[in-house]
Amino acid sequence: MCRLLCVRSETEFDIQSFLKKFSVICKKSQEYQGHGWGLAFLKEGEWQHYKNIKPIWEDDLAHFGRTKYLIAHARSAFEDRDIVIEYNMPFYDDRYVFIFNGELRGVTIKEEGRIGAEKIFNFIKRFDKGDMKSAMEKAVPLIKKRAREIKALNIIIATKENVFLNTYYSMDPDYFTMHFSEKDDMLRICSMPFPGEEWTAIPNDTIKVW
Repeated sequence: MCRLLCVRSETEFDIQSFLKKFSVICKKSQEYQGHGWGLAFLKEGEWQHYKNIKPIWEDDLAHFGRTKYLIAHARSAFEDRDIVIEYNMPFYDDRYVFIFNGELRGVTIKEEGRIGAEKIFNFIKRFDKGDMKSAMEKAVPLIKKRAREIKALNIIIATKENVFLNTYYSMDPDYFTMHFSEKDDMLRICSMPFPGEEWTAIPNDTIKVW
């Protein structure tokens, strides 16, 4: 049950300024978010990736520079198990960057992946015929059908051109509701609004594209 952040802007912004706000959210979360973290950001048209096993609020956030597009993820490992950097998100391939927050039990999908989140990423891609929104619309109902229990299934998949969001939860809306803010040519999506700011809550069971 992790924390997610996406920032996309028409003009460059300082990565550290957003990571600091995100780290405050992670540190104050009702669930421990200190099992490592990671990010991806665009630099000269290519994704740059970074992961660290220590909590985001203990890491040096000053050396990433500036970007127009940032994806970040802080991990809360299921049952405090398998705390290794290889399981940190974002997961990614040549086209997509993927982050996930949720908890599923008794899932019967057969897919490659080191942990459940990576299996979900690969399962969704199985339905991708050039339209990720359509792939989500096909894959997510099947995941729901093939899971014994779903507390939440919040997903952000980013390309260089678009942001694709799925949000779903069956409990604890204060914790699992995703939020967004759009102003001054900047899109921000996060698990919680930044401290002291008013964001818009995204309705439960939503698939959305920006």
